Amino acid sequence: MIKPQDRFYSEGQSYFGPRENPRTQTHCNVWDWDQLRLIKVKGTAKLFPPDEDVENSVLAKFADYLSPEVRAITVDDEGLLTGVSTDPKEDDTVFVGYLPFSLCQSLADCATIYFSQLQELDRLGAGVDLVSYDDQRLAFKFNPLGMPRRLQMAWKEMNLLSKIPPHPNIVPFDRIILEDVESRVIGFTTKYIPGGTLEDADPKMPFRFEWLQQLTRLVDFLNLELGIMHQDIAPRNLLVDPDTGKILLFDFDWAANEEEGLMDGRDDVSSVVFTLYEIITNDTHFTSIPHWERNIDMVQTIEWPCHRELDSDVSKFRNFLNEWVATRTDKAMERYLNAPKRPT
Repeated sequence: MIKPQDRFYSEGQSYFGPRENPRTQTHCNVWDWDQLRLIKVKGTAKLFPPDEDVENSVLAKFADYLSPEVRAITVDDEGLLTGVSTDPKEDDTVFVGYLPFSLCQSLADCATIYFSQLQELDRLGAGVDLVSYDDQRLAFKFNPLGMPRRLQMAWKEMNLLSKIPPHPNIVPFDRIILEDVESRVIGFTTKYIPGGTLEDADPKMPFRFEWLQQLTRLVDFLNLELGIMHQDIAPRNLLVDPDTGKILLFDFDWAANEEEGLMDGRDDVSSVVFTLYEIITNDTHFTSIPHWERNIDMVQTIEWPCHRELDSDVSKFRNFLNEWVATRTDKAMERYLNAPKRPT
C-alpha cells in the first residue's frame, strides 16, 4: 500500500494574476500515484500560496470519492469542494513518447515481457507496483510523467541497472516491460523483497554490524570498480533479504556514472554516514537540510545517542565508519572517474 504522504505529487501553482493578491484564480495540477491520473485543483491564491503544495492535502480529502471521469475540482478558500468538471479540456496530462524497444540498442540483451502479462497486486510507492508473472512476485518501476528530468532519470536507471553485474547487496534487475501495441519501453522489473525498508523497520530489530560492512564494501564496488555514484543512499532505499540476511540497495534513479550528473552533497560516502547516524539515533532532522548544505562533520563531531537495537556497541560502528571514511578521502574524484569497469 502506498504511503498517504507519498500518494500525491503537485506540479506547482499557476496564477492568473498577481500571486500576492489572495483573490487571484489559481490552478494546481496534482498527480495521484494511487489512481495514476492527473487532477486539476482550482481555487484562489489565498488557499494556494507558492511552493507550499497545499493542494496535495486538499485533493487527498476527496480523491477516493471522485468519478474516474473527473478532470478538475474547484474548492473555496476553506478547501471545501464547490464543483467538479469532467471536461476533457481540463486534463493537462502530458503524452509520454516511450521509445520503441527496437530502437533501444543499449537494452537489446535484456529479457522482455508485455505489460498485459503482469498482474497488478499492490502499489508499493510512487511509480512502483507489486506485480506477479509466472508465479513470481516482482517490483515493477515505471514513469508516467512527461517531465524531461523524470524521463531522463528513468532511462538512466534502467540502463545502469541492466548493466550492473549481479551483486549480493543489490536488488537484482529482472527484465524490461513493453506496452502491448507498439512494444515501447515503459519500465522494468526487479526482484521483490518483502519486509519493508530500513526506514520502516522495527527499532527493536537489531541492526547488524555486518550490514554496515556490506554497505561500505558495496559503495566501494560501485564507486571505485564500476564508476557509479548512487547518490540516494538512505534507510528508505535499503532492504534486508529475508532469505540471505544480507542488506540490499535499490532505487538507482539519481545515480551517475560520469562526472556529469554528480550533485553537491550527494556523494555515497557522506550518504552512508548520514544513513548510519539516522538508523542508530532515529534522528531524521538532517533529512530536511538540502544536500548541498550538509557535510559529514555535522554528525561525525557529535554524540550518537542510541535509539535502535544494535548487535554491537555504538563505538564499534563509529570506529569502523571513521576508518572507512578515511580510506575514501584521498583522490576521491580521480578514483571514481578512473574506475576500471565502468558500464558503457
